Amino acid sequence: MAKTLDKKTLKKSFNNWFFWNGCSQQAESMLGMAFGQSMAPVIDELYDSKEDKAAGLKRHITLFNTESQVGSVCNGIAIGMEEQLANGVGTPESIQEAKVALIGPTSAIGDSLWVATIIPLLLTICLSISSSLTSTPWVGPLLYLVVYPLGTYLLSWKIFQLGYKAGLEGVQRFMASGQMDKIIRSVTILGLLVVGALTASFVTCSLNIDIKTATKVFDEASQAYIDGSISVFNLDNLLNNVFPKIVPLALTLLVYRLYTKKNWKPIVIMLFILVLAAILTAIGYIPTVGAFA
Repeated sequence: MAKTLDKKTLKKSFNNWFFWNGCSQQAESMLGMAFGQSMAPVIDELYDSKEDKAAGLKRHITLFNTESQVGSVCNGIAIGMEEQLANGVGTPESIQEAKVALIGPTSAIGDSLWVATIIPLLLTICLSISSSLTSTPWVGPLLYLVVYPLGTYLLSWKIFQLGYKAGLEGVQRFMASGQMDKIIRSVTILGLLVVGALTASFVTCSLNIDIKTATKVFDEASQAYIDGSISVFNLDNLLNNVFPKIVPLALTLLVYRLYTKKNWKPIVIMLFILVLAAILTAIGYIPTVGAFA
C-alpha cells in the first residue's frame, strides 16, 4: 500500500519551518537544521525503522539557505519527493540535488518580492494610515502587526502547498513560463507608486527663495529710466508649476543615493541633514526640511 502523508503532518511540517526557520541559523549549515526540523514529522510518518529515519533526517540537515517565505516551496517539493522515495520512486541524491538547485532562484525571488517589495509596501501603507489619523496614530502599527504575520503565514502556506502538489517539475514550468517575473514586476511597480505618493505627500522641503523683478519705466521729466512695478516670484512655486514636488523628490533621491551608492548609515544621513540645516540657519538662510509635516 502506497504511503501518503496526512494533512496534519503537512501542517506540522510547515509550522516547524514557518515559526522556527531562523532559530538555528549558523555558518555551517545556514538554515539546514531548521529544514531538518521541518522534515522531522514527515520522516517519522513515512519510515518505520530507526535506520531509515536517521538517514532521512541526516540528508535534510545539510547546508541550505533561502528566503524563508518563498523558500517554503522547497519544503513542499522535498516532502513530495520524500514521499515518493518512501514508495520506492527516486533516490536520496535527487532530493538533495533539487534542494540545492532551488536555493538560488527562491532566494532571489524571495528577496526581491518579499523583502524589497511587500514589506516596504505594507510599511508605507500603515505609515500613511498612522500619519493621517492624528487622534489614533496607533492604528497603523497595530494594522502592520496583524496584517504582516497573518498575511505572511497564509501566503507561505499556499506556496508550501504549491511545492508539495505541483512538485519540482511543476514549479520549474511555472518559473519558465514567465508568470513569476510578471508578478514581481507588477508588485514592484505598485510599491514604487506607493513610495512615490508617500514622498510627495509627507516629505517637505522648500527652498524659501523669492526672486524680485522690477520693470523699468522711462520718466519724461528726468529723461531717465526709473524703477516701476516690482514683482516677486517664489522659486518653490515656480518649480512646482514645472514639476510638482520636485524639491522633496530631489531630497529623497539624494538620501537614496547616499544610502545605496555611498553606503552611508541612516543615522549618518540624519546627522548630515541636521548639520546642514543648522549651518544654513546660522548664516541666515532658513530652508524648510522635514517629514510628515
